[in-house]
Amino acid sequence: MTAVIEAEGLSKRFGSVVALDGLDLAVPVGTVLGLLGPNGAGKTTAVRVLTTLLRPDAGRATVAGLDVVEQPEEVRRRIGLSGQYAAVDETLTGYENLEMIGRLYRLGRRSARDRARELLERFTLTDAADRPVKTYSGGMRRRLDLAGSLVAEPSVLFLDEPTTGLDPRSRVTMWEVIRELVGQGTTLLLTTQYLEEADRLADEIVVIDHGRAIARGDADSLKAEVGGERIELIVRDADRVDDARAILARAAVGQAVIAGQGTRLTAPVQGGPDTLMQVLRGLDAAGVALLDVGLRRPTLDDVFLALTGQPTDVATADAAEASAEEVGP
Repeated sequence: MTAVIEAEGLSKRFGSVVALDGLDLAVPVGTVLGLLGPNGAGKTTAVRVLTTLLRPDAGRATVAGLDVVEQPEEVRRRIGLSGQYAAVDETLTGYENLEMIGRLYRLGRRSARDRARELLERFTLTDAADRPVKTYSGGMRRRLDLAGSLVAEPSVLFLDEPTTGLDPRSRVTMWEVIRELVGQGTTLLLTTQYLEEADRLADEIVVIDHGRAIARGDADSLKAEVGGERIELIVRDADRVDDARAILARAAVGQAVIAGQGTRLTAPVQGGPDTLMQVLRGLDAAGVALLDVGLRRPTLDDVFLALTGQPTDVATADAAEASAEEVGP
């Protein structure tokens, strides 16, 4: 399939911080690429380069066949962007925000008004259309921001952590909207910290760390790399943690890790409920009491720990980018 978004060897530094380090991406037409990684991994930097807001120090990128450095204005005419924070004017109403964006796109007065009403209805904001945005909830602002990115009906859409900070209901609503857009043929690059979000939305996932792609595949293949399932338990007595870890390690297919307050253990396993029962029998025989135990699918932390050998943390790349003076080509 033809790649609508392509990146080859993208590199970007902010002082001594390497935000992108030879990143390669390819997003076929009508598909969703999930760019997954912790804070500071380089996700936002990649989006800003691909949307012409930053110049790469090295490498090449095209969107819809257009070079993001050589043809930035043409690229901007074909894309929509919703950043990490809702870029809406709080003093204007929801309707006025969308109409203003339409006028900036030179849709004409009537077309801008019609498009604003259409999007407000689509994002279930009609009842709040004439209220100042400062009265909106966080979920409503995110929906309005996404609506603004669609005013010009772009064929390529970039969403940078669109559901971070949303409550579960608002997140599910946003997922439904995104699936609808993709179903209509939109090509999407989505950055997220949530494996569940990438699992539901992405055709392919690229996991990045320190500006480099460290894994590619769909959600199931990435989970398989760290073990398809995990046992997680909380030991009642902190003095018995080592005993519990030894018992868990015998049934695990990877390292049993201590987390939380030092009494939470987690390890990748195979065999599902049968393996869980094996561990529980071993703990019972050893007299190790538990506060909680469960069998679950891997999380982003599990995937990232297995791929990098370290837990997710807040790195410095995004902070360095935010303070950088260069904000355009």
